[in-house]
Amino acid sequence: MARSSSGIVAGLTAAAIAAVGFLGYQASATAPAHPPKAPAQGAAPAPGPSAAKQEPTKPVPVPADSGTGVRVVYSVGQKRVWLVGAEGQEPKSFTVMPSTVHPKPGTYMVGSRSGSVTGSDGVPIEHVVRFTSAEGVAIGFSARADGTTPEPDPSKKTGGIRMTRADGDAMWAFATINSRVIVVP
Repeated sequence: MARSSSGIVAGLTAAAIAAVGFLGYQASATAPAHPPKAPAQGAAPAPGPSAAKQEPTKPVPVPADSGTGVRVVYSVGQKRVWLVGAEGQEPKSFTVMPSTVHPKPGTYMVGSRSGSVTGSDGVPIEHVVRFTSAEGVAIGFSARADGTTPEPDPSKKTGGIRMTRADGDAMWAFATINSRVIVVP
């Protein structure tokens, strides 16, 4: 009984650490890099964009057919990922560069992860989160170590769904082993 209890505690601790890391990332991603400067007393406000342009853009909604609960949602057609946390939390969403081999729509589980490796295209990558394979190629999310997200060479069979390094950090903190990944068209 002690073994299963310690396993549960270890699992809960790992989940808590991942959640705290993800929430910390979300907080830092939404904080302004430089606080706005107040105009000098008596100075007229500087002309700027209209109020409508200053409103933050509306978040891209999570696809309706992507299930419920905590999950990663990947839309092949929209080239977009959502990290959907607990109910009431705003999902984090970002664009990605799909690989040349695409997973079929369906529900998958994260099966393996690697901190840094060489990708199937021969470039150094980090925060690799693999969830399936197709056509003999492992499919997963990753970020190039150089921070770029170029289109993949169409003549090569690759499975890396690439994102920025910051988005790769968020994915790494969120999508641990056995996390659900929902692929939609």
